[in-house]
Amino acid sequence: MPASQYTSYAIPNSMLIANLNLSRHPEGDKALRPLATSIYYLLTPDEQNGVFHMNKSATMHVHHQGRAEYILITAGNTPRVERKYIEFSPSQVIGPNIHAGEVLQLLVPSGVWKMSRLLPEDLEQASTTSVAYDREDARDHTGCLITEVVFPGFAWQDHCFLTKEELTKMWGGLQGVEEWLGYLKQ
Repeated sequence: MPASQYTSYAIPNSMLIANLNLSRHPEGDKALRPLATSIYYLLTPDEQNGVFHMNKSATMHVHHQGRAEYILITAGNTPRVERKYIEFSPSQVIGPNIHAGEVLQLLVPSGVWKMSRLLPEDLEQASTTSVAYDREDARDHTGCLITEVVFPGFAWQDHCFLTKEELTKMWGGLQGVEEWLGYLKQ
């Protein structure tokens, strides 16, 4: 394929390296790693929540349908807990209705513990018969589908699950740790 006449690369690499003090990126040594990876992630009434985990890389969560709450914990002298909701929240709305202030993405930076779960009111509604669906259909129409985009691409060595010991240490005797013990990988 011939080079495009619209390609512009006016500054040579040698000048970019020198003027921007660039050095070879150390991550992954010489092993190839994708720029980004993506997966679908589905919460259902049968699998209502994830467990706390952390990625070394940033992760963009992109809404497709349904609702879920994200719990983000940032370690510090006093751990900071944030609740982010897919589609409905008085403070942060992630969903398709941008006219109502909803956003379509949630960025979780590196170094933050995260966990997602379906909202209790959605699970309650799925367990009762409604006009539109019988009970099994209601369960089949309750959940949350997102895409997770990890950049740079996901690698297991950059991922870890929160343990009871780490959670307890992070809280350092403060009140509130009990609320999150049920969301640890067993």
